[in-house]
Amino acid sequence: MKQDYEAALTQQLAQIGPLDQRAMEEAQRRWDSIAHPLNSLGLLERDIVHIAGITGSADMDLSKKAVVVMCADNGVVAQGVTQTGQDVTAIVTENMSKGDTSVCCMSRVAGAEVIPVDIGVAKPVTGARIRQKCVRRGTADMTQGPAMTREEAAQAVMTGLELVGELKEAGYRILATGEMGIGNTTTSSAIVSVLLGKEAAEVTGRGAGLSTEGYQKKIAAVERAIALNRPDPADGLDVLHKVGGLDIAGLAGIFLGGAVHHIPVLVDGFISSAAALTAAAICPACRDYMLGSHASNEPAGRMVLEALGLHPFLFAEMCLGEGTGAVAVMPLLEMGAAVYRGMCTFEATDIEAYQHLT
Repeated sequence: MKQDYEAALTQQLAQIGPLDQRAMEEAQRRWDSIAHPLNSLGLLERDIVHIAGITGSADMDLSKKAVVVMCADNGVVAQGVTQTGQDVTAIVTENMSKGDTSVCCMSRVAGAEVIPVDIGVAKPVTGARIRQKCVRRGTADMTQGPAMTREEAAQAVMTGLELVGELKEAGYRILATGEMGIGNTTTSSAIVSVLLGKEAAEVTGRGAGLSTEGYQKKIAAVERAIALNRPDPADGLDVLHKVGGLDIAGLAGIFLGGAVHHIPVLVDGFISSAAALTAAAICPACRDYMLGSHASNEPAGRMVLEALGLHPFLFAEMCLGEGTGAVAVMPLLEMGAAVYRGMCTFEATDIEAYQHLT
């Protein structure tokens, strides 16, 4: 019997509720009791309180971390919108399984596991660490019609959502989002153009180094795809299946899964934030379960974060993808958690406590 993925998704999303205010208040009291000037660790303090609200507990454990990298190909590469060929997606996905990509090197320092997921690579990939979750072997060219069916989009979203549940069962406490897919800045630009009501040229960058001619082709491809498919900005699944990608759909599922399973999820760069924006279009309540990491150097990077109400830690002009920006922030959060858990209190040091002044 064929599964109704959209119905299953609707059932899962009905579980999402508000953040745990009691846990947040308890975490804030802990910060206020620590012997330091109030709020002096800025975003670190705010996000530790936020994590308490997400998990429902003021006990802070971020020790087991992972970056989930959704890997998929995009048919729009046929329009000359990329500098490299589609075969690179498969090569890099397999390299991730070997621990030999940028995010793998950075994750070793951050103490995070890299989990590559084949959700739609154009050709089969092998590797012991690759999660085999392929929905279809790459999307269609969105300038010629929908990138995928609505049911395929729902299946990809459910794949991400269910994976979060599996990772929680395995003991992971915080996730970062990453992606690998040649052509996915083009699909991200199309999604952001639709969901934010912006012209294609406002939200489209040069990706992994396009010439001026290639950049113009990219803008034109986004414009054609939107004009032909007419995606509905009020329906996140409609946007995904018409102008999205399987990697972005899977990441949208990770964000939704974070809200369902009460695990904080770090938004990476432009592509990841386009997925987060899509997740919020599907279920607005999931925004509360996202954490900002860095502001991508892509033109619409900060624009999307502002639309989501997210505040990045880093402005490092990064635009590599793979989850590198989100992984870079993980040690910062661990440092904040270390102060939160281990710092002495005003009472213990016999120092007069700071007061909140108006």
